[in-house]
Amino acid sequence: MTVVGGTGFLGRRIVSRLLDRAVDVRAVSRHPHKDKSASGKRPSQQIEADILDPSSIAAAVAGSRAVVNAVSLYVERGEQTFERVHVEAAADLATASRHAGVEMFVQISGIGADPKSRSNYIRARGRGEEVVKAAFPGAVIVRPAVMAGPDDLFITTIARLVQILPIYPLFGEGGTRLQPVYVEDVAEAVSRLALGQHSTAASIFECAGPRIYSYRELVRQIASQLKARIVLVPVPFAVWGILATATEFLPAVSLTRNQVDLMRHDNVAAKDLPGLEELGIEPRGLEELIHMIDHKARAGT
Repeated sequence: MTVVGGTGFLGRRIVSRLLDRAVDVRAVSRHPHKDKSASGKRPSQQIEADILDPSSIAAAVAGSRAVVNAVSLYVERGEQTFERVHVEAAADLATASRHAGVEMFVQISGIGADPKSRSNYIRARGRGEEVVKAAFPGAVIVRPAVMAGPDDLFITTIARLVQILPIYPLFGEGGTRLQPVYVEDVAEAVSRLALGQHSTAASIFECAGPRIYSYRELVRQIASQLKARIVLVPVPFAVWGILATATEFLPAVSLTRNQVDLMRHDNVAAKDLPGLEELGIEPRGLEELIHMIDHKARAGT
């Protein structure tokens, strides 16, 4: 089995889950030596390949029974644009997989993906789903909600900030509805789908956590569990957009325009699509996750 983007936030966890099942796994990435896996487990093969290079991708998927596309891009840099990575490269990978005789193709997208969105990022995610389905009939689309884990860039960031800031700036009025999901639960779902361990014939799965929060409620919940006292202050989205535009030019990007765009829209699983429960997975709640994040921070890891 081949996991493209196998050293990323979600990808390396998918690899770990497959290894737990004694599956022969290829982890494909541009920089395989940067694998940050904390489990100590390594894929059967670590392959250096660029999803933007169709020839290297064709070699990477050759002989695989299943392929997972876990490549993600959050900030555009040069030729690495949302259109190039999430649409064109996804289509190339799906096409190469079909030509190689791959039986199962799993495309990681995101809740809210919309080919008609005005946001470049959200639109590219939606168009990516369309081109993958066209290139690989029968492909399975997995749309996670906002993924959280001890090394994420969302819940971990909120947890850190509520402990050091007396005043916490909200996105808008803080009314955006979110259903954060534990990244390990998503990895388990993808693993089961890639291995054909599901009874439903559905082609789209939306993976989300057990509870829906407004952004304001989410911040308060995290602060409460960490025993942090904060004052929440609404900040207009227009201001966030200006800040994101400025910070994207910095070497270490802390806020991107696509993050601001995503926070304008609810990120909640559709009620008419299957998700974790249909795959036999009980999603873990935010309380357990915050505890893990806090424990890791206190341990200095």
